[in-house]
Amino acid sequence: MSVMIMHIRRTLYLLRGRSGACRFQTNNQSSRTSSSGRSLLKASDSSSSGLILQSQSTDVYQNLALEDWIDANVDLEQRSVLLLWRNRPAVVIGRHQNPWTECNLSAMTKAGIPLARRRSGGGTVFHDLGNLNLTFFTTKKAYNRQRNLKVITEALRHVRPELDVQATDRFDILLNGHYKISGTASRLSRKSSYHHCTLLHSADRSALSATLHTTCQGIQSNATPSVPSPVTNLLDHAPTLQWEELLDGIVYKYNEEFGFSSSLTHVNPSDESMFPGLSRTATELSSWDWTFGKTPKFSVHTVLDLTDNHSSARSSARLHMEVKNGLIESCELDVPTDWLPCRLSGELMDMLVGERFCPQGTSVVVAALLRSESGVLHARLHNLCDAVLSVMG
Repeated sequence: MSVMIMHIRRTLYLLRGRSGACRFQTNNQSSRTSSSGRSLLKASDSSSSGLILQSQSTDVYQNLALEDWIDANVDLEQRSVLLLWRNRPAVVIGRHQNPWTECNLSAMTKAGIPLARRRSGGGTVFHDLGNLNLTFFTTKKAYNRQRNLKVITEALRHVRPELDVQATDRFDILLNGHYKISGTASRLSRKSSYHHCTLLHSADRSALSATLHTTCQGIQSNATPSVPSPVTNLLDHAPTLQWEELLDGIVYKYNEEFGFSSSLTHVNPSDESMFPGLSRTATELSSWDWTFGKTPKFSVHTVLDLTDNHSSARSSARLHMEVKNGLIESCELDVPTDWLPCRLSGELMDMLVGERFCPQGTSVVVAALLRSESGVLHARLHNLCDAVLSVMG
C-alpha cells in the first residue's frame, strides 16, 4: 500500500471522530464503534489540529453534500478543517433565496447549467472550474470570518505582492478597492460552524453575466436578494498566477494563521466507504423539492401581452399567482372576454392550481387543454399559455 493511500485512509479515519460511521473492529467490538474513533483522535493529537482537504469531484451536489458530511461527522472540537473544491458550471443560490428572481433559468436550461441551493444563507454565485471554493470548518465558539478571509488575502499577497486585496465589513474580498473577487456565506449550528467563500481565478465572466440575471417579471418576494457587484478574475490582474501557486499559498497561510502543519489531502466524495450516506444527501440537494420547493412563499403580479398572429390583433391580460413551496397555490387570470371566452381562461386557472411553478411541468398540463380547441381560439389560447409559462422562467 502506497504512503499516499495510507495517509488518506488515516485522514478519513480521523475525520469520523463524531459519526460512529466507521467499522474498523470485529463484530464483538461493535458497541465501541463511536468511541473508538474519538479515542484515536484524542490519542493522536495533544491539542487541536487542522486538516486541509481538496475534493476530487467537480459535481456541485456532491461537494455541497461533502460540506454537510464534514459538518455532521467531524469532531470540530478536536480539529479544524479547510475544504478546497471546484465545480463544473453551476449556479448556487442561498438557503433563503428565490431562484426565479436570482438567475436566468431558461438560459441555464439551454446551456445545461444546473441550479443548486446550499444550506447556508447569502447571495447567488456562479461556479465553474475557474472559481475556487473554500470552506472553513470549526466550532461555533471559534467561528471567525475575518480571520478566515485573512488567510486568503495574505495568501494572495504572498504569491503576488503587487495585488491590492482587502476584506470588507460585508466579508467580501475586493481587488483594487472596487472589484469583487470573493463572496461569503456561512452556517452556524448548535456547536459547529462553517464559513465558505468563492475566489475568482479565471471564471467565465460572460457565462456569469448571462446566468445571474432574471427574466421573470412581476415577482414579489421577501426572499433574501443578492447584491450585484462588479467582479473580476485574479488572472486579469496577475496573468501568470497558476492554480498550484494559489493552492500552495492558501495551504501555507492557513497553517501559519492557525498554527497547524497540515499537508493537502485529496478526497473523493463519491466513495461511500469513506463518506457513508453522502450520496443520499447529494440526491436530496439535487431534487426539485429542495432546490425550488424550499423557496420562501412569493406572489406574481404582472401584465401579459397577447397577440393573435393570424389577425395581428393585440390585447393584454392580468395574472396574479400565489406560490408556496414552489407550487401554485392560487391563480387568477383576467382576460378580456372578446379575446378569449371565460370558460377557457377559467379552465386554465383551475388546471394550474397545485402544479409546480415550472414551465416544463405546467406545459404538459396546458397541452391537454390546447388539444380541446382549434382555429382562432386555439391560437389565442396557445398565446396565453405561452405568456403564462414565460413568467416561470
